[in-house]
Amino acid sequence: MSTAEADTGRTVTTNIPARLDRLPWSRWHWTIVIGLGTVWILDGLEVTVVGNIASRLSEPGSGLPITSGQITGLAAALYVAGACVGALFWGRLTDRFGRKKLFMITLVVYLAATALTAVSFSTWWFFAFRFLTGFGIGGEYAAINSAIDELIPAAYRGRVDLIINGSFWLGAVGGSLLSIVALNTDIFAKDVGWRLTFALGAVLALVILLVRRHVPESPRWLLIHGRDREAEEIVTSIEERVEAEKGEPLDRPQSEITINQRHSVTFREIARTLFTDYRKRSVLGFSLFIGQAFLYNAITFGFGAILTKFFDVPTGDTGYYFAVIAIGNFCGPLLLGKLFDTVGRRVMISGTYLLSGILLFGTAWLFDQGSLSAGTLTACWCAVLFFASAGASSAYLTVSEIFPMETRAMSIAFFYALGTAAGGISGPLLFADLTNTGKVADTVLAFQIGAGLMVAAGLVAAFLAVRAERRSLEDIAKPLTAAASSAASSVRGKTGGSKPGSSPATA
Repeated sequence: MSTAEADTGRTVTTNIPARLDRLPWSRWHWTIVIGLGTVWILDGLEVTVVGNIASRLSEPGSGLPITSGQITGLAAALYVAGACVGALFWGRLTDRFGRKKLFMITLVVYLAATALTAVSFSTWWFFAFRFLTGFGIGGEYAAINSAIDELIPAAYRGRVDLIINGSFWLGAVGGSLLSIVALNTDIFAKDVGWRLTFALGAVLALVILLVRRHVPESPRWLLIHGRDREAEEIVTSIEERVEAEKGEPLDRPQSEITINQRHSVTFREIARTLFTDYRKRSVLGFSLFIGQAFLYNAITFGFGAILTKFFDVPTGDTGYYFAVIAIGNFCGPLLLGKLFDTVGRRVMISGTYLLSGILLFGTAWLFDQGSLSAGTLTACWCAVLFFASAGASSAYLTVSEIFPMETRAMSIAFFYALGTAAGGISGPLLFADLTNTGKVADTVLAFQIGAGLMVAAGLVAAFLAVRAERRSLEDIAKPLTAAASSAASSVRGKTGGSKPGSSPATA
């Protein structure tokens, strides 16, 4: 049934959300993680490669008349600006037309823009397609995070979200190692190696696109938009696969929800939800995104420049150092993720932000004292980013689960765009200026600004973070379409199904 054929305007009582949340972890869930989560690996590859090849691109013979400062400053800012615009543009469409339709389209946009970056023949072409690559990635953030949260059981949502968002750093490891090969002029010419790195990103995106075809639309989204038969078919199919794998019937779902089906919500309703109904949660989301966006977009884009400028690390060797801190970044969400579902969101979110900020202040002090080498600076960054990475990933988790379902993608897009615009656009521009001066005090200042924003965000989380661990999305934030109670006039329908362990719904 298409969206146009959806039967909205009805009141439906269903247990579909409860049926999804009570599922044990299975092979089917791994297909979701692989199909949707692997795109962050591409994002990590993109950002890291650009940072590491900045020095090579600025050299004569690279094929582009561009400076290192333009790459780590303007090009980085354009990529982030594209991501911000893309998040807002695609986020609205994701809430209106569905998760699957949009996470397919945005990946195609990313794929095409990355491929065209590889054939850049002038500075303006390179800048334009860096913007469009970010435009595609921004849409991915909104579509993917909303789809993942709506498909993953409540008991696993925190750790899965963190690990998926943290997989960005697997791409960063790959990008670092790839840049080592690409920058080796014994293997590739100066104007060839960097192009191949972008081309590889496009090839990987094509593979992910083929895998992603098998990921279903969110049953929660279908249900609210009047396509409950499709939602029922998808959930029943998932239950059958899980029961066959586990060899035993599933537990009976424990709750139902009554909703008034409709196609979309207005911008006025979205604004009222964010700035009136959930004002404190909006402050939380904004704080978390500004802190992590400034830290990551400001520092990681310029890490290679710091190594070459202050420690005389050869351009071709910066990838080794970045690979080390990228591994530390991925280990944070991987090892701490489970604690977000057990210890709880408030303790872990505030704790990771505060610890990373404090450790970064310490790193800034050591750097100022001249006590660090390239190796020990990298070790300090590993410690900082072990906690910061878990905290940054929890920012996406937070805004994707604490607002009503009808505004989920737009909420993710809004906070991502707002926080990243504040920290991600101004950050690279400011940091490029500070590191290019070659003055230790200027780089220390940049470290301190990032650290201060992380600590501030941690303090906000200590007071405002929502205890969302192991709770249904509908319990954390009641859908805008939810009815006060089941309508007495409703009639028996099919949205609950007749599977063992499920109860019928009324429609």
